[in-house]
Amino acid sequence: MKRLTESKLFLDSSYAPDIEEVNAWLHKAGYAALDGQTTNPSYFTKKNPEIAERFEKGERMSRDELIRTYRQTVEDIYQLNPADISVEVYADKNIKAEQMIEQARQFSIWIPTARIKLPIIEEGFKAAKVLCQEIRLNMTLGFSQAQAAAVYAATLGSKYPVVYSAFIGRLDDNGFNGVDNVANVHRMLASGDGHVWVLSASYRTTEHIMATIQLGVEIMTINYDRFKLWRDEQWRVPDSSYEYHSETKDIPYQELDLSKPWTGFDIQHDLTDQGLQQFADDWNSLIAEKDLRPQENQ
Repeated sequence: MKRLTESKLFLDSSYAPDIEEVNAWLHKAGYAALDGQTTNPSYFTKKNPEIAERFEKGERMSRDELIRTYRQTVEDIYQLNPADISVEVYADKNIKAEQMIEQARQFSIWIPTARIKLPIIEEGFKAAKVLCQEIRLNMTLGFSQAQAAAVYAATLGSKYPVVYSAFIGRLDDNGFNGVDNVANVHRMLASGDGHVWVLSASYRTTEHIMATIQLGVEIMTINYDRFKLWRDEQWRVPDSSYEYHSETKDIPYQELDLSKPWTGFDIQHDLTDQGLQQFADDWNSLIAEKDLRPQENQ
């Protein structure tokens, strides 16, 4: 079967049946299947009917039950699509590198193709420097070129290619051109040794899809609803005359020295902090109050 794009196509979902449906759409149109998936527990109440029903009744899980459920979901996804699958550790603003390392090692043995998602925060980089020699990594909640440069520097010599997740829609939502950030990061990393791949995420429109296809990023992860929109447009792809237009503020390219240590880059970004808090809130909303330990022990 032919491919829609040279970029690898991932599904952003924590609900296994989504894979079957999206792959059915692709196969019907004569295209190759999905290349992988990105997951996080935040999707559970949105798609999984069993968990959503419990949630609506006010029922919650123990922490151990949530981890077991997440593992079962990841294993179910792997059975349907034994490809590159990102699995996210729990993290909040108080998390320590050692805690993420412990989780990452635990989650990485769930399936043979697990790629562990770590947040782009100081403790996440400390964890990544250790873990990049052992397992596949996805550094997530990326919103700036400096963050991508830090990922590159922190993971030099990694055993596997490291993914940098560049979020488009959340930048657009705040008045900045998210596609510019993807383009800038992709351009910068092209001058490196190739050990960091760009994964474009947080799609809002099919124009975002067109723009990142045109850029030629390594991976695009798209949620079910945006895949459906793309299907409804008959899997439109950009031709040589395509130009992406945005009413948002441009993000200029920066000349950054990739040979600097990761600590030499400004990794702070308000949207990373907000995304981290949102994820922690989503995760903790699934857990019974009696099982919520103080944050420093999580």
